[in-house]
Amino acid sequence: MRIKLNSIFVDDQDKAVAFYTGVLGFAKKHDVPVGEFRWITLVAPERDDLELVLEPNANPAARTFQAALMQQGIPLTAFEVDDVDAQFTRLRGHGVVFTMDPATMGPVRMAVFADTCGNLIQLYQPLPG
Repeated sequence: MRIKLNSIFVDDQDKAVAFYTGVLGFAKKHDVPVGEFRWITLVAPERDDLELVLEPNANPAARTFQAALMQQGIPLTAFEVDDVDAQFTRLRGHGVVFTMDPATMGPVRMAVFADTCGNLIQLYQPLPG
């Protein structure tokens, strides 16, 4: 058993593709029409074995869950980076809104931003030692 796909709900698939590829730097792997929506997966440019699915939040339960996490300030998922401070500076330069500036918390340095698609995303950097 292994993890291959991780889904996140988004309020607009086109907007999500633009943000996650154009701003965050992921690459589109699949974009397949499925009824009124699409099966869209993204991968990190340096490896394509783990995929992020941009799942439409068309289900009312998904919208409720997504809104509740946002209201409570809870990130939906987390992405590991080599340098949180560098990513913070780069992303702020692209207009990304952070709800938590970089901070050290135990064995990681982390920050949280809004993805423009209804989610908070945590960036984290494992610290040496």
